[in-house]
Amino acid sequence: MSKGATVVVHFRDIETDEPLRDAVQRGCDHLAEEFEEVTRFEVTISEDGGVGFDVHGHATGKGTDVATHASAENARAAVDQVIHKIERQLRKLHDKRIFSQRRDAQKDPPKRRATQ
Repeated sequence: MSKGATVVVHFRDIETDEPLRDAVQRGCDHLAEEFEEVTRFEVTISEDGGVGFDVHGHATGKGTDVATHASAENARAAVDQVIHKIERQLRKLHDKRIFSQRRDAQKDPPKRRATQ
C-alpha cells in the first residue's frame, strides 16, 4: 500500500472507466512503494481524435518531478506505457541520487592520520 501518495485520474471528454481507474491506481501504488519520495501521481486520459487515446502522466514529490505521455489505440495500453515510462524516469533519478553520492565519497578517500 502506498504511504500517502495521492493518485488523481482525469478522464477528459470520455466516459469514466472504473476498471481503467483501478489499473492506474494499482500501477501508481506499486511505484509509490518503490519510490517513497513521490507524493502525487496525476494521470489524464483523453481521446486522440477518435483514432486512439492520449495519456499524460505526472509524478511529483520531494525533489522529484517527472512527466510523460503516450498514445495507443487502446486506453489500457497507453496507461501501461505511461506507468512504465514514469517508472524508468523515477529509476533514473533515484539511481543518479544514490550513485552520485557514492561516487563523490570514493573520489576523496579519508585521509590517513599520522601515527605517533
